[in-house]
Amino acid sequence: MHATLPLIRNTKFPAITRRKLETLQVNLGYRCNQTCVHCHVNAGPTRTESMTRETLDDVLAFLRASQVSVLDITGGAPELNPHFRALVRAARELHVRIMDRCNLTILEEPGHEDLAKFLAAQQVDVVASLPCYLEDNVDRQRGKGVFDASIRALRALNRLGYGHPDTGLSLALVYNPQGPVLPPAQRQLEADYRAQLGERFGIVFDQLYVITNMPIKRFGSMLISKGQFTHYMDLLKNAYQPANLDNVMCRTGLSIDWRGYVYDCDFNQMLGLPLVSRERTRTHVRDLTGSNLKNNPIVVADHCYGCTAGQGSSCGGALAS
Repeated sequence: MHATLPLIRNTKFPAITRRKLETLQVNLGYRCNQTCVHCHVNAGPTRTESMTRETLDDVLAFLRASQVSVLDITGGAPELNPHFRALVRAARELHVRIMDRCNLTILEEPGHEDLAKFLAAQQVDVVASLPCYLEDNVDRQRGKGVFDASIRALRALNRLGYGHPDTGLSLALVYNPQGPVLPPAQRQLEADYRAQLGERFGIVFDQLYVITNMPIKRFGSMLISKGQFTHYMDLLKNAYQPANLDNVMCRTGLSIDWRGYVYDCDFNQMLGLPLVSRERTRTHVRDLTGSNLKNNPIVVADHCYGCTAGQGSSCGGALAS
């Protein structure tokens, strides 16, 4: 795999600092039952990295002390971590909003047949990856049969109340472009998703998150292999919108890797760019308990243009309407 960090480290991206911490994003490991072309984590079935119960307890201690309002659980397929449900239950007791970044097909994996009911019972928000409403595009990006399995999973979630008003069960879908292009306008694409999934399959959902592909890990390596890396970086830089700087997710979020080390965002985690600290080269979550990170400088590189290009991009979709 081609390394992208040497190509993006020297940057003219503006310096930015943190605000009050609101969201804790926790990566439970890189193992996944899928291998997606656009994956910036390079996750897949052969990955073995997985958060231990000891590290998970460190995360919970920080969660209690920090009083963040949102726990964003990701992977890989985070549900494959054996402590996933323990984390959900413990966070639920803290009255924290919980988001599960679910690839949908995990709901049909052996041993996870009751997963959807568990998520509903715990009032977990499901953020489900569905990079297109067309079968050929999804299967090309994520693997043969993924589209049909995803539709079955969405219908199962709908039957439990997800995506329906007044149930308190939120269902968001996630779109990623097929290649080195900026995603279309989120509002219009959401309308297209609603029409296609509603008319063809009777599926309902709350919102669509449109996310720009990051030029790192598997997607970045693919760009280098095809001679498209420089063109894509030029596209991101030329579409830079300064107004998006105010809402980038790293200002109010924090990313924890499977070992418990801390980063400004999930993308910096994948690049090995740790949180800035005067005391140490990299910081573990146990060392942060009780700390105030407000005004801490955020580590930036050229990949940050991916979050600020066009309508902007974050784990919660577009930054601008």
